[in-house]
Amino acid sequence: MIVALIIACEVGFWVLLAAGLALRYLARMPRLGAAVLLCEPLMELALLVVTTLDLKNGAEPDWKHGLAALYIGYTVAYGHYTITWLDSHAAYRLAGGPKPAGAGYGKVRAVHEWKLWGRTVVAAAVALGLLQAAIWYVGDAGDVASLKAWQTGALRAVAIHGLIALTYTVWPKKAPAGSAGERPEPARTGR
Repeated sequence: MIVALIIACEVGFWVLLAAGLALRYLARMPRLGAAVLLCEPLMELALLVVTTLDLKNGAEPDWKHGLAALYIGYTVAYGHYTITWLDSHAAYRLAGGPKPAGAGYGKVRAVHEWKLWGRTVVAAAVALGLLQAAIWYVGDAGDVASLKAWQTGALRAVAIHGLIALTYTVWPKKAPAGSAGERPEPARTGR
């Protein structure tokens, strides 16, 4: 049941997002679109409640509960960012708004990657907190090895994402030749 609810929450996230953006930009009802987008956190709250009730009713903690914790952590850290990013692109494509800025090159891109890593740290912290609460809740009465494995996985994701951000700092992404991010070399004369 938990896996089905996680899938439903993910599908619901994208359905609500599409409906909210369509209402805002295609139907020209920005307040109703914003109200639909504000319903997004309710799905994660429902997932948290159902997962907690499942454990309370004696379910053996397993990978499904760990996945639910990571999903909630990801949504807390990246949900608003994803909605804002897609909203700016929808405004540009559907309502003639300004073109959204890209991630950039060089130092600007490195800073962007470190900010994303910070979001991953927040996601992992939320997931670790939920997993630890589940471990304490189950106590010595149940096998919590799968929940501890998810904690290790969350920390591993933080480390890998940190290495990726570090590569953008050590080896900055360069702008393509002739783009606005890099000045073309002056033309040489035959002298």
